[in-house]
Amino acid sequence: MGGGYKRTMPRPWRQQFEGAKYHITARGNGREKLFYEPEDYERFVEQLQQALKWERVVLYAYALMSNHYHLLIETPEGNLSKFMQRLNTAYGLYFRYKRRRVSGIRKVYQSGNRKVYHSLAG
Repeated sequence: MGGGYKRTMPRPWRQQFEGAKYHITARGNGREKLFYEPEDYERFVEQLQQALKWERVVLYAYALMSNHYHLLIETPEGNLSKFMQRLNTAYGLYFRYKRRRVSGIRKVYQSGNRKVYHSLAG
């Protein structure tokens, strides 16, 4: 194939099952900031709590940095995609409204996860 086009395979579907544990990372487009001021962090935590409750997901730990976040979660119902869609859509709408951004300029997206197999019990 010419023109420098590199053909790649799409990534495999993310496995979801009841009781799975995941380390989630998500970034803003182009590694731009997701959080500019304390109010942004607070709003994200509120929306995280709502998504956890609504989707019945267990949160073990989280870390918020200015341009990305990490979550360590368990999905007793195997509903990782629904949880992430709810969380990222809610915060993305807030962010675009607050920053007066047009949809598509910036979005929050899930950049990856992996299963965590070790025991989290003390």
